[in-house]
Amino acid sequence: MMSRNRVQRPSPLASTGWLLLVALAGAPLAACNGDEAFSEGGAPGDRTNLHPIVLADAPTILDVYAAGGGLDALTVAKIRSFADRYRALGGGRVAILTPAGVVGRHSRAVDEIRRVLASAGLRGGVSVASYPAGDPTQAAPVRLIFQGLKAEVATPCGQWPSDLASGSSTEGWKNDAYENFGCATQASLAAQVDDPRDFVQARASDAPEVGMRLRAIGDVRDGKDPGTNWATKLTPIGQVGGGG
Repeated sequence: MMSRNRVQRPSPLASTGWLLLVALAGAPLAACNGDEAFSEGGAPGDRTNLHPIVLADAPTILDVYAAGGGLDALTVAKIRSFADRYRALGGGRVAILTPAGVVGRHSRAVDEIRRVLASAGLRGGVSVASYPAGDPTQAAPVRLIFQGLKAEVATPCGQWPSDLASGSSTEGWKNDAYENFGCATQASLAAQVDDPRDFVQARASDAPEVGMRLRAIGDVRDGKDPGTNWATKLTPIGQVGGGG
């Protein structure tokens, strides 16, 4: 006996609607795989890769503003530090540049700078020349320059070639760091590190302290804790500075 139950097949219209629904659901996933919306990897760039710090043969400059034609104690200290840096990282001659158009006004400062450099142990040649001054209404310094090893950022900062908003295109949808990301931080770090070679190689470790090592070994042999017991003493805020 044949069964009267019939299998109902979906209508062509229903099949079309189902395929349309699947296509719409998969559209966002397809967009994520497209190169026009997201970059490869999808992670922001690292500032050390975008703006690496490199060692370069570059000029080190110190601007000296002579108050009253002479040098004060703070300026003398800066010049001595400049001479120390030249002995550590520089080479060739040290140039003393005076602003053009003010001949004779900085002669006293130049003589004092020469004496300070000599007293700081600088034995290299020192030359005196001039540089084109800018706005005559602004104070122009005497400039000290030497060429030597220096840490710098390999790429120029302040570059904004693309629109970060980019509302009219999909360029801003990329999960990438913008071109200037981390450049100022890298430049500031390069300027603050005293020895540029620390960026490319580690310093040698100091010799271990023999007395500390023998004490720790002795404590371990006696079954004691070799760590240092640091006592912490809290001072009330009212007693700081002699207050009652």
